[in-house]
Amino acid sequence: MSTTTPPPRFDPADPANLDGLLTHDEKEIRGAVRAFCADRIDPDIAAWFEQGGIPDIRGLARGLGELGVLGMHLEGYGCAGMSAVAYGLACLELEASDSAIRSLVSVQGSLAMFAIHRWGSEEQRQRWLPGMAAGEIIGCFGLTEPDAGSDPAGMRTSARRDGDDWVLDGRKTWITNAPIADVAVVWAQTDDGIRGFVVPRETPGFSTPEIHHKMSLRASATGEIVLDGVRLPHDAVLPDAVGLRGPLSCLTEARYGIVWGSLGAARTCLDVARSYAADRMQFGRPIAAFQLTQQKLVDMTLEYVKGFLLALHLGRQKDAAGVRPEQISLGKLNNVREAIDICRTARTILGANGISLEYPVIRHANNLEAVLTYEGTVEMHTLVLGQALTGFDAFR
Repeated sequence: MSTTTPPPRFDPADPANLDGLLTHDEKEIRGAVRAFCADRIDPDIAAWFEQGGIPDIRGLARGLGELGVLGMHLEGYGCAGMSAVAYGLACLELEASDSAIRSLVSVQGSLAMFAIHRWGSEEQRQRWLPGMAAGEIIGCFGLTEPDAGSDPAGMRTSARRDGDDWVLDGRKTWITNAPIADVAVVWAQTDDGIRGFVVPRETPGFSTPEIHHKMSLRASATGEIVLDGVRLPHDAVLPDAVGLRGPLSCLTEARYGIVWGSLGAARTCLDVARSYAADRMQFGRPIAAFQLTQQKLVDMTLEYVKGFLLALHLGRQKDAAGVRPEQISLGKLNNVREAIDICRTARTILGANGISLEYPVIRHANNLEAVLTYEGTVEMHTLVLGQALTGFDAFR
């Protein structure tokens, strides 16, 4: 007679037993990041959002460096060399606290550090990456311009040769970490095509005015990069990146983190909505007892579970055989779109309390408005997938 193991107890916080798909080490990494967020971020994040910034952002960056999440998926130079799935789980936990925290880590590790790690010289890697991994040096990534967002090939920032030097002129905007960055990876038009440059903050002509009056990612340090005759030595260029393949490869890395991170915001809002619905009494019973509320909770849970499975599949594939940019677009398009819908639905369950910063729901919903359009808008990812499915380029 054969015996069967009974299924695990049903857990409303993990109804599909997604934890069963993770290894012990992956759960350990997730737990460490979750504990860090509970200690260092969650008690103050609503106030940081409301006041529009993190008072000791450099201290927080050093803490994230000690935790090992800055460039954690890169090898060597003080980086942890973790798997894509481990990095994804870290992004989920960071964004469960706030999108601004995950953005800080994503821009540092998947944009600025990845650009230097993948396309830089050995001298550039040795100079910058160890300090960036430790959180002692903060980086930013200058691609987007006032007139060149979805079409980076149309950028106006230029770099010209002057003897052995390069001279950069132009302007970048909506740059995460710019106001506090010690170094910027800046992309510019040259006679040879688009090239990347490593620009230290102290370089004359380089400035990073902060962008204020945001209603999304308020805790994030966001600014411009202004380049006014910035003179750089010949070895400031990233030697192996020519054309759009350089910056686009960095965006693919950052988008992968968003596939996971957006689920963190969704999970927090879903958990809060479920708990609130169980406690909130109307007409003599908890609103969780009403069919319409249950339908909302079930639909939110279904979309979260499907998004997690998609993220995990992409992560496993990235760790094994690699993942294509079109597949990352699939994940970014679906998961951010569903995450923002989950947050908005959670807000309806909380009623008027849903717009109060006493609860995290409206903060996450507002943050995802930015995540929805950065690192590729819904329209651009739709057209990327449309071209992959049909063979026709509808961009132009």
